Amino acid sequence: MRILLKNGTVLNVFTGEEEQVQVLIENDRIIGVGDYDEQDADETRDVSGRYICPGFIDGHIHIESTMLTPAEFARTVLPHGTTSVMADPHEIANVCGADGIRYMLEASEGLPLTVYIMLPSCVPATGFDESGAVLTAEDLEPFYSHPRVLGLAEVMDYPGVIARNEEIMKKIHSALRHRRTVNGHAPLLFGRELDSYIAAGIGDDHECSSVQEAKERIRKGQRVMIRQGTAAPNLRDLLPLMEEPWAHRCLLVSDDKHAADLLNNGHIDASIRVAVQNGKNPATAIRMATLWAAECFGLRGVGAIAPGYTADILILDDLYQIKIRDVYQKGHMIVENGRMLPWSPPAVHPDLEKNIRSSFHINVLSEKDFYMEQPGVRRCHVIRLVKHQLITEDWGTDIDFGKENGVDLNRDILKIAVIERHKNTGHKYIGFISGTGMKRGAAASSIAHDSHNLIIIGTNEADMAAAGNQVREMGGGCVAIDNGNILAELPLPVSGLMSDASARTTAEQNQKLRESERLLGVSSDVELFMLMAFTSLPVIPHLKITTQGLVDVDRQQMIPLYE
Repeated sequence: MRILLKNGTVLNVFTGEEEQVQVLIENDRIIGVGDYDEQDADETRDVSGRYICPGFIDGHIHIESTMLTPAEFARTVLPHGTTSVMADPHEIANVCGADGIRYMLEASEGLPLTVYIMLPSCVPATGFDESGAVLTAEDLEPFYSHPRVLGLAEVMDYPGVIARNEEIMKKIHSALRHRRTVNGHAPLLFGRELDSYIAAGIGDDHECSSVQEAKERIRKGQRVMIRQGTAAPNLRDLLPLMEEPWAHRCLLVSDDKHAADLLNNGHIDASIRVAVQNGKNPATAIRMATLWAAECFGLRGVGAIAPGYTADILILDDLYQIKIRDVYQKGHMIVENGRMLPWSPPAVHPDLEKNIRSSFHINVLSEKDFYMEQPGVRRCHVIRLVKHQLITEDWGTDIDFGKENGVDLNRDILKIAVIERHKNTGHKYIGFISGTGMKRGAAASSIAHDSHNLIIIGTNEADMAAAGNQVREMGGGCVAIDNGNILAELPLPVSGLMSDASARTTAEQNQKLRESERLLGVSSDVELFMLMAFTSLPVIPHLKITTQGLVDVDRQQMIPLYE
């Protein structure tokens, strides 16, 4: 079956030019770009006045962080022009181990969205975590034979890399031996330490929050993934990179983006729009989202409108607004005039499906589980949030345990607890957090990067226990509670990470959770559930909390709550 797209303007991502040429498709490939007519095709489609460009590629995403299954994720992003993603399933792998990777491969097989997999490098992220599984280099090795596995995902244990830890280096060497890409994750790493990290074989980084940080990485041979996620919208700060000599070493990624954001604002198309609205060339942004992303992962024949390339094609009504009309994935129209055409999701083996839905093991919680036996006033380490960043600060301040057991709403100091939920060990740790603005109630979630234990922030012990018990009852999810009353909840029965509802329903529940944050008094510029999920990730500076205690990320050591 040959299809001719005629009278459109092709964006040439090799040169940045706009060309008045015809595009000839046969099955899943582009076989011609030039002077073709109706006689060369079985079907002709006139796209006069419109632009033709390659389908967008998200170079780094955790599908689980959208809280959608792969099929519902595909339904959500395809109308926004995304035809391929590089997915790191380390969220579900930290809960279910190798079965989590198998689930993501099976659940994405045959989708009208190409889901490439980067194997999780850090399960758990560090020795400070207490995850549901441990994956060694030997555990990952068999997955390299899968055609959609492209390499090793973000190596978050950068202290381990710098110290040349044997296990993490085995994982890196295994990927390099298979001639696959190794993704990076090294926030605020500079100079000699950065040199050591890159020299291990790590080719990119998505954690840059400043131009200075990004330029050093590009100068030293890495690619920079410009992230625009729900909790870490870094694009505006990195806009200067969208000019040469930096641009061709950059690609666009979302990393972690909630379902409501995807539906309401878009995906990679939204990042391109932000760039264009800030005066950047749309051709440059599109090249970052197509060809340059494919080149980062060593993909041949992907990311361009050219002979021999996969027919992942977008028809745009407007190049500057990135208004997407039609989407072709491997030569098949999957979105027509902005509307998704019907298709059926893949089946997952019943035993595997059952296993990934049986991941929540924890006893019923009570108020006393959150009470801290400490008399008088003590100087404590408090996790302090940084606006619009995943980085947190270590705030040393006096805590009066005789008053509300340490909670001080006037100073915006709340309790934060992390409770092990995979093996019912009963392990937990309670600390303090500042920067949420919360005035009442509690919020709890089974999304707590990367080990995904139960995390709870609250103003009082009763609501913290009630919120935790509701998440337990749902088998995973997010909930906001005030005075024992549920304000909003989002069930996540698939490994405590993903909903089994539609994208629309999940997004609506997600939006109600956001609205509930305001009812709890949370500051309008704080995305509470997304940010609280990262307060337990001990590979992002500076102070984090796990079931084992407080982690000084910079020094990579546990520290006591009390100074």
